[in-house]
Amino acid sequence: MVSAVREASRQIPYPLPGAFFLTDPQRTPDPVSVVNTLPNGTGVIYRHFGAADRNEVAKALRAATCRKGIALLIANDPDLAIATKADGVHWPEARAQLARKWQGRFLIQTQSAHSRRAIVAAVCDAVLVSTVFPSNSASAGASMGPVKFRRLVMRTEKTVYALGGVNAETAGRVSGFAGLAAIEGFTCT
Repeated sequence: MVSAVREASRQIPYPLPGAFFLTDPQRTPDPVSVVNTLPNGTGVIYRHFGAADRNEVAKALRAATCRKGIALLIANDPDLAIATKADGVHWPEARAQLARKWQGRFLIQTQSAHSRRAIVAAVCDAVLVSTVFPSNSASAGASMGPVKFRRLVMRTEKTVYALGGVNAETAGRVSGFAGLAAIEGFTCT
């Protein structure tokens, strides 16, 4: 993943990182411990899904990402992002239009997209498009593969990240033209 993140970082405009590690309460129960293992050029998207300990975990992630000098985005929770001095917010596709209200308040805003239409309608700094490769995520749809994904990326001027099944084996297939986003790709060796 290190070389793929390095290659992706060359494609992505500042201040966006070349890759994002997405947390998941079930698959990454201790996301803070993962931060120190992330390759340079990797930011963090904290997805708390309403967890009772979200404030504490967000504060711990902010401290860890500050020590490492990497970006932290809070998913779907701009108030928590402000409270923890996060770099930005990641929006789910269904709520991405809310990003307009918060423009100028954060360094970075990203959003999910699951179709060409969602990519075209994107309002954020970058779009995480899924599902690119077969994924272990319960919410993952059928994978589109790197060829179809590349066509989507080439048809937009937006900054795009591949999400879904991105790992050490697959990342190099898209890192030359897109950013990377993964959960297990950063936790499984």
